[in-house]
Amino acid sequence: MKRNRLRTFMLGAATAAMTMAAGTGGASAVEIEYWQYFFEARVDAMDKLIENFEAANPDITVKMTHFPYDSYRTKVAAAIPAGQGPDVVQLFYGWLNDYVEAELIQPLPADTFPPEKIEEEFFPMVKAMRMGDSYWALPTAVRSLALFYNERMFEEAGIENPPANLDELVESAKKLTKKDGAGNLTAVGLTTGMTAQDHHWIREVLIRQFGGEPYLDDYKTVNYNNEAGLKAFGFYNDLQAKHGVTKAAFMDEPQAAFKAGRAGMHIDGSFRIGALESVRGLKWGVAELPAGPDGTKSNYSSYWVNAITSKAEGEKFDAAVKFMEYLTSDEAMQIWLETVGELPAKPSAAMTDENVNHPVYGPFIKGLEYAKTTVFANESAQRQAMVDMMQRIELQGQALEESVSQAAEEEQKVLDEYYKK
Repeated sequence: MKRNRLRTFMLGAATAAMTMAAGTGGASAVEIEYWQYFFEARVDAMDKLIENFEAANPDITVKMTHFPYDSYRTKVAAAIPAGQGPDVVQLFYGWLNDYVEAELIQPLPADTFPPEKIEEEFFPMVKAMRMGDSYWALPTAVRSLALFYNERMFEEAGIENPPANLDELVESAKKLTKKDGAGNLTAVGLTTGMTAQDHHWIREVLIRQFGGEPYLDDYKTVNYNNEAGLKAFGFYNDLQAKHGVTKAAFMDEPQAAFKAGRAGMHIDGSFRIGALESVRGLKWGVAELPAGPDGTKSNYSSYWVNAITSKAEGEKFDAAVKFMEYLTSDEAMQIWLETVGELPAKPSAAMTDENVNHPVYGPFIKGLEYAKTTVFANESAQRQAMVDMMQRIELQGQALEESVSQAAEEEQKVLDEYYKK
């Protein structure tokens, strides 16, 4: 009897050991980390994508970490060289050169992401992510600019339709502007702010609409210190200095004023849709950007991309490649559109009749047809040159011509420094 019990115990122990061995001998679970900056709608969208991806790939876990925008680039730059942080990272397309030079990311494998297939399926603007024979990053979504307008304020001001051109933009803004008894602005007709999207509006839209071209030689040479550039910057400056329909520091951020119902119009990217939809009581519409004096339409398109970091190796690299495949799928693009409002990065997914005629998405999608994408050498430094230019005019009283000339010189130095490397 004792011998039988011992035999039974030993058989049970052997069976348990075999079960454990089988459990560890199969496909082992791997965890990869994904980083992006905090923007509520984008975090919500990524939560959904990660949930779907993990359901289809039970052997892979994706841990998402996000940081405030202001500290995001610093966190990434510190973590990856130390062998920490993300395996897949989100970055603005204009940062690509910096990330490649700092060896923070690695090329996408050509067998999974063939350049010819990418260029066949994605919008042409994505070509900026190619260096030599390899793509280094790819977007889930792209975005353009449009004019958001407050429907209640339009109704109160007796404005039936959003402005179709720049003259109408100014006239509508005048009707929408509100002041108190002391002459202080209580509501602006149009938001302005160079640290938001206005530097893009000036660079790729207004300068072109006044007959110019912001850069020459494939964006290596500044070309706005001329008549067209002065007209464009002059138009922008006059919104506050001459027409009094805006104030750059009004409620700190342009989007904050619009969300609070204290701005009649607001130029912003399609990424703002998700945030505005969650604002109770705010009735708003979307229109294409106003055309220029001769009817010229222009727009600025941009995008955030995902890339595999240089720290991803072995099974983590393989998992990262799989995750990148999903992030660039039609399914992921549709989820991103519905959650964030940013447009699918592939024309086949974006340019459907339903999307083009959609009252909210439609104006952004139509804008993609005539949009330009700035090729930045150093996006932060180039943006700062324009921010400083407008501050010199507003705060120091510098003449427009002098400030534009100084900005052009400063930005050209940035370009020269980069392209001499």
